[in-house]
Order: sequence, then structure tokens, then C-alpha cells
Amino acid sequence: MRVKFLIVLAFAVSVSIPCLPLAAHHGNAVYDSTNQINLKGTVTQFVWANPHCVLLFDVTDGDGHVAHWTAETENPASMTTMGWNKTSLKPGDPIEIRVITVKNGKPIGRIVYVVQANGQKLLGRIVDNGSKQDDAK
Repeated sequence: MRVKFLIVLAFAVSVSIPCLPLAAHHGNAVYDSTNQINLKGTVTQFVWANPHCVLLFDVTDGDGHVAHWTAETENPASMTTMGWNKTSLKPGDPIEIRVITVKNGKPIGRIVYVVQANGQKLLGRIVDNGSKQDDAK
């Protein structure tokens, strides 16, 4: 009986080891979790795809300069449970968005939430403890 247990344990460990690099994909090292900003912009594209949905939008500053932003969020299955669908955002839609910025200052972020023109707030991420995140800071 003990030999069978050890064989099963050895098999489980050997099968699990190649999966460890997959966990690295979900690191947040690129993001500055202490820096969240609010932006107003216009949707240029919304990509509803695995492994993460991606929102591309333009933000115009006070001088008329346009910054092309990219922000990622969760996978479509998670997004659906938070009220999103593949047509939630369309090119030309005005949005207010809160993002966690990247450390290098580029116009890239992780969506905390998006407010649509009709006032509907769509949460954009799930925090590590599994709960949905509403407002931060």
C-alpha cells in the first residue's frame, strides 16, 4: 500500500512541475499597485479574448495631445460574471476609467473599473483574495 502511495505521489509531483511556469504569467510585477489614475477617453477597440480582455482607448490632454492607452483585465469568463459582455464597449464610446499604471510610465494599465456614458460601472479586475474590487484609493 505504501509503495502505491509513493508511486502516485511521485507521478503527481512529476506532472505538476511543468505547470509551475504557468503561474508566473499572472505576476503583477510590471504594475505599480500604489498608483491608480482616473482617465476620460474614447474607446478605439475592445478585444474580448483569452487569456485577458484588452481595451484600447484614446485620452486627449488639455493641450490637445492624444495618448493611445492599452489596458488589460480578466478573461472573458470572469468578465461575464462581473456584468461584461463582448459588446460592452464599442469604438467611439466615451468612458471614464480607473487603471493601475505600469512602473515605466507608458500608457498601459490594468483596469480597476470603467464607467460607461450611461453611468453603469463595470468592474475590471478580481483582487487576489477572490473578491471583486470596486473602488481603490
